[in-house]
Amino acid sequence: MAGRRTAARGGLTALLLPLLLTCCVRCARSKPSNIILILTDDQDVDLGGMTPMKKTKALIGGAGATFVNAFTVAPLCCPSRSSVLSGRYPHNHAVRNNSLSGNCSSPLWQKGPEAVAFPVHLSKQKYQTFFAGKYLNQYGKKDGGDVGHVPLGWDQWHALVGNSQYYNYTLSVNGKEEKHGDSYEKDYLTDLITNRSLSFLDNRSPQHPFFLMLCPPAPHSPWTAAPQYQKEFGHVTAPRDGSFNKPGKDKHWLLRQPVNPMPNSSLSFLDDAYRKRWQTLLSVDDMVETLVKKLESVKELDNTYIFYTSDNGYHTGQFSLPIDKRQLYEFDIRVPLMVRGPGIKPNQTLQAPVLNIDLAPTMLDISGVNLSSVNMDGQSFLSQMAPSLRNGTARPFFLVEYTGEGHPTTDPACPKLGPGLSQCFPDCVCEDAYNNTYACVRTLDGQSNLQYCEFADSESFVEMYNLASDPHQLENIVKKVDPTVLQTMNQRLIKLQSCEGDSCRDVK
Repeated sequence: MAGRRTAARGGLTALLLPLLLTCCVRCARSKPSNIILILTDDQDVDLGGMTPMKKTKALIGGAGATFVNAFTVAPLCCPSRSSVLSGRYPHNHAVRNNSLSGNCSSPLWQKGPEAVAFPVHLSKQKYQTFFAGKYLNQYGKKDGGDVGHVPLGWDQWHALVGNSQYYNYTLSVNGKEEKHGDSYEKDYLTDLITNRSLSFLDNRSPQHPFFLMLCPPAPHSPWTAAPQYQKEFGHVTAPRDGSFNKPGKDKHWLLRQPVNPMPNSSLSFLDDAYRKRWQTLLSVDDMVETLVKKLESVKELDNTYIFYTSDNGYHTGQFSLPIDKRQLYEFDIRVPLMVRGPGIKPNQTLQAPVLNIDLAPTMLDISGVNLSSVNMDGQSFLSQMAPSLRNGTARPFFLVEYTGEGHPTTDPACPKLGPGLSQCFPDCVCEDAYNNTYACVRTLDGQSNLQYCEFADSESFVEMYNLASDPHQLENIVKKVDPTVLQTMNQRLIKLQSCEGDSCRDVK
């Protein structure tokens, strides 16, 4: 009997063995999806900033989802990038502006939010991680740990020291200083990022998923295009519609000080900047095409999510401000966002608002991290792109906040404006000031499309716009709107300014 039982068991094993082997092979092949995040620098979406990106729009947007209501929670590089990395609003990660004293890549940031940023969680999920390009504006400076500081979570680290450059820059390569010159073939930063990402993909382990974060300098100043693109768009000028060259008569004092109409010198300056920004983006467009082809060749494209976005928007002549960001208006807070990947149907245009604090939880959602275990203010938007994968809801309200920067002494080029200003451009137009400090609640829920902003200044200035009837924010309606609506927006703003984690997603 025992012998027959053993024989029967052996026969059953023989029958099941092929099935078990097949299952094991599937298990061995099945790994979490790869993720690539391409984060550009100062790329607007409202004013045509995506127009040059034909390959990107086809290969990411056309192959996946385009979010037409994507926003940054802070329209400036360092606080915005800190929000991308941490999944938190600025009042929770405490990076206020681009200065070290404003916590940009400061020891406080490094010991706090950076130590629990989303790449740390991806690394714990066995992702192979790679970073190249601009990180934070003060990264690599002596008071911020120098080039030897490599943030937790990164296997390969090729980070730009300081702010955007295309040539003559320094990298921290895995904590070692690497200086670059002005040779296009060796040094042009956008192409270097592309080439090093390809090397990483060649040398990775196929057993584990990968995450690449690629941060080209384009289209940030000094707007140095690759040699082959420096004559492109020769007849292009900045758009002359919407709020272009309009006076900021009912706005915060900083918007009331530009000369209107703008002099020809300012118009020439901003048109030149507009063209050069487009020229620099052509190399980013090449980057996207090269990466997609590489993923195809290594048979990883179908298992890779590719996110394309920017840290903030940009303006060129709106409300007579020549060039910059830092303002509360749509042209500065809206950003491009396109995503392709497993389960995402092609050619989707999605309306629900998405924030840059949502990128981190979305990528962690893809990787399999339990989102209740991480302290983030954002929420995953995976369900919006691929409804079969998760359940989720869109937010009805969100916060935009900014802390202004200024110089304690008067700018020699603008003595009439006094101290406390910065970012002064041609014809004595200053784009920032200490009291350009504001917080806004934005409502975009299908029923209302409103923005309510309060300034921390001696006037306690308030701006409110109905973007359904006034998409270019030409009229501040704060003195016309029903006081109960103002009260409601004020209460939402108060709650959002002190929110953390779940409470940032549950504001009524």
